[in-house]
Amino acid sequence: MSSPDNSTVQAAGCVLWRRSPIDGELEVCLVHRPKYDDWSHPKGKLKRAEDPLTGALREVAEETGYEARTGAPLPTVRYLANGRPKQVRYWAAEATAGTFTPNTEVDRILWLSPTAASNRLTQPRDKALVASLLASLHLT
Repeated sequence: MSSPDNSTVQAAGCVLWRRSPIDGELEVCLVHRPKYDDWSHPKGKLKRAEDPLTGALREVAEETGYEARTGAPLPTVRYLANGRPKQVRYWAAEATAGTFTPNTEVDRILWLSPTAASNRLTQPRDKALVASLLASLHLT
């Protein structure tokens, strides 16, 4: 008998942030996925035996074009996706360098204030991650 964990989709991502090049205020990066027409944090499924943090940084690079320096772990989000349990591990991550290029998976990104990012996120479960980011950066 297989363990229930085998049926859980394992994924990882980051709440990507930077200081605005204009005014130095904190900005959070959201990605738009045309397939779902939603706004979310960069994330994706882990490859077989991939370390979750490695996968999170890979997904950030693939979806946003940015390299990132990871910070504190953020809460793990669990939900049903297409009838299967999914678990997404998140980290705070500061964008260090990069340029976004639209692709089939992500056609747009936005850098928004934490409040605007929370309001733009499609899934309510993703909004709490913005508050967790602020807490991890000691900005609450």
